[in-house]
Amino acid sequence: MAETNKRDYYEVLGVSKGATDDELKKAYRKLAKQNHPDLNPGDKEAEARFKEINEAYEVLSDKDKRAKYDQFGFAGVDPNFGAGGGGFGGFDMGDIFGSFFGGGFGGGFGGFGGGGGQSRTGPAKGQTVRASLTITLEEAAFGCEKEITIQHIEPCDDCGGSGCAEGTTAEVCPECHGSGQVRVQQRTMFGNMTSTTVCPNCRGEGKIIHQPCKSCGGSGGVRKSKKVNVKIPAGIDNGQAISVRGQGDMGRNGGPAGDLIVGINVKPHERLRREGTSIYLDQTISFFQAAMGAEIEIPSLDGKVKCNVAAGTQPGTTLRLRGKGVPVLNGRGRGDQFVTIRVEVPRNMSEAQKEALKKFAEAMGEDIPEEKDGFFDNLKDKINDKFKNKN
Repeated sequence: MAETNKRDYYEVLGVSKGATDDELKKAYRKLAKQNHPDLNPGDKEAEARFKEINEAYEVLSDKDKRAKYDQFGFAGVDPNFGAGGGGFGGFDMGDIFGSFFGGGFGGGFGGFGGGGGQSRTGPAKGQTVRASLTITLEEAAFGCEKEITIQHIEPCDDCGGSGCAEGTTAEVCPECHGSGQVRVQQRTMFGNMTSTTVCPNCRGEGKIIHQPCKSCGGSGGVRKSKKVNVKIPAGIDNGQAISVRGQGDMGRNGGPAGDLIVGINVKPHERLRREGTSIYLDQTISFFQAAMGAEIEIPSLDGKVKCNVAAGTQPGTTLRLRGKGVPVLNGRGRGDQFVTIRVEVPRNMSEAQKEALKKFAEAMGEDIPEEKDGFFDNLKDKINDKFKNKN
């Protein structure tokens, strides 16, 4: 029967029913990143959650689908759910009968159609191949082109994808006559029923290979390494993925090849930190530069750039460099760069430097504490304090 134990799509994304498009997108990106198969290799539960998250977002991000889902639930968006096809009072009679008799019913009971067994004779798209790619922050910001090596299944060179040994051909299955399905008559409490099921003779292929190709074992495909050029769009972020059409596994029965999904990992930068389209930097300057003002050179996505520090800049002040952030993915414009100023306190000063600093403090009207000579001055103070306490 149709699947009835699905979780509510809003529950899957962790948002309320009245969530805005931005809230949906933010929740989706967070969950998709956490559960992406490339970041959780071998974790079947994470892979299942990733599929569930994508399914939920696909429906809720589409206004028409979301409206149907809000009104009818899963039945409004899934043709295989409830009254989705050939229904009767909210139930698919083909599914109900199939659960009893092992196949879909055609024509035997008022024409409740559908096939319980799926034929494998028609063209089918190949499987998706997944890979990962690590790039720098600058490459992610401005885009680039990379060559990666993948493993995928492609047509066998010896048999051309037919699966048959050289000089031989496949025989059309005599049981199903190439359809991949057979009809079976059964007597039930409803009368004689005709069920459709997978042909047991050819296992749904519609053909029988008597002499399989030795190179591919009759499958028609072999696993090989392949170099693929991948274009990285400007503005892509860590955890996102790129789809490259037609670079996955070969299709079946003349179907198109699957796609290649490349997960992107962005290496942390030595100085710069990214949040969305914004770039952040902590920059240390001297006390003199903060007090008097200066033009300093700082790192950015565009390389070294000049930045003006106003006289009297306080520690913790943040400067904004417009248009020096990350380009908007699939859009226009760039974010900004934010520079937080840290003021360095001098260490291990010479006597001349200390004297100059004292004069500066005096000029600013500060009280200058008396400087101690060291161990003997400290010892003298302790003796005097002890003597005072006794009196």
